[in-house]
Formats: sequence, C-alpha cells, structure tokens
Amino acid sequence: MIRVLLADDETMMRAGIGAILATDGDIEVVAEAADGAAAVDLARRYRPDVALLDIRMPVLDGIAAAAAIRRENTAGAVAMLTTFGEDDYIVRALAEGANGFLLKSGDPRELLAGVRAVAAGGAYLSPPVTRRVIGRLGRDHLARTATAKERVAGLTGRERDVLRLLGDGLSNAQIGRRLGLVEGTVKAHVSAILLRLDARNRVQAAIVAHEAGLLAE
Repeated sequence: MIRVLLADDETMMRAGIGAILATDGDIEVVAEAADGAAAVDLARRYRPDVALLDIRMPVLDGIAAAAAIRRENTAGAVAMLTTFGEDDYIVRALAEGANGFLLKSGDPRELLAGVRAVAAGGAYLSPPVTRRVIGRLGRDHLARTATAKERVAGLTGRERDVLRLLGDGLSNAQIGRRLGLVEGTVKAHVSAILLRLDARNRVQAAIVAHEAGLLAE
C-alpha cells in the first residue's frame, strides 16, 4: 500500500485529487493538509511514502514544506502539484529535491502513474511540465542541449542506458528488470550517474537526459 499525504489549500481540489487516488486500490491518502506547515507536521506524524504538495499554499508554501520534509526525511518521496505559469516555483522546487511534478489539470492516469513512480523510487515529470522546465532553465535551448550532450558523453554505455530509463521515470527495480541487472547494481549506476552529471537528484538527471535527447534514441 502506498501511503500518501495530500496537501492543497483548496478543499475541492483536495477532494478531487483524493477521489482520483482512491480509484487505485494500492494507494491510500492517510492525511490531508490545507497549508504547508500542517503538511510538515503531518509528515512527521504519518511518515508517508509520498508527500503530494501543492506549490502555492498559505503559512508555508509547498516548496518550503518540501524542503523541510526532505531535510527531516519524513516522507519517502515528495511530488509537487503544479499549474501552468508556475515556472519559477517549479525550478525552485527542483532545487529542493522534489521527485516529481504533476499537473493539476492533467490526465488522472498520469497522477496515479506519477505517485506510483516516485513511491517506487523513481522520478516523474508530467510531459508538459518537462518541456516548460527545460525551457525555463535555459533560454538558449541549443546551448543547453550541447552542454547536456557533453555531460552525458562522459557516461559509460551502461550508464547511458540507465539514465535513459531513469528519464522515463522508472524506479531502480524497473530499470533492473528492463536491463537484466540486480537492483543493487542499478543503484550503484544511478549514484555514479548523479556524481558524473553533478545532479542533486533523479529529477535533475532526468532533465539532463531530456536535454541531451537520450529519450528520443
């Protein structure tokens, strides 16, 4: 069972997202919060597998809440709920180590897939969010693509394979099954990839994979 903490200051939005999550028998919303400070407190109490946080909330916004939860290690993963036009917030959340970014207005199946992916140790970026984040992180797309390709060029062939699947949002276990590797070996490859790419987390590595064009190969 994937235990989720859901935080959003809009009651109707929480109800809608909660209803979508309830359609998956393997996902349970164990706590709800209407502001970031309450989310941090509830994370300490329930230690959920996934903290699903709205970016804009009163008292403490989702980014600050995510930073506190990651710092205290009170949730297995943190995923942010976003809307179009929140590019600056998304980039800040990325810097704080968020594992996923999901559009509030996206396909319900995408929400479920994203929660499952981050709960399994993967990274998940809604495709429209990925495009906007990449565009926001660098005005000069060609320059960023060239830089990403240079960074990826330093990886071994196997590390590139792992990075490609990581960019697709797969967990270590899923990558292992796809490549015929034990999970411990995949974990070692991921650690090496993050070090070589100078990436803080899997989401940053996934963005490099997107920018380098690995997912189109």
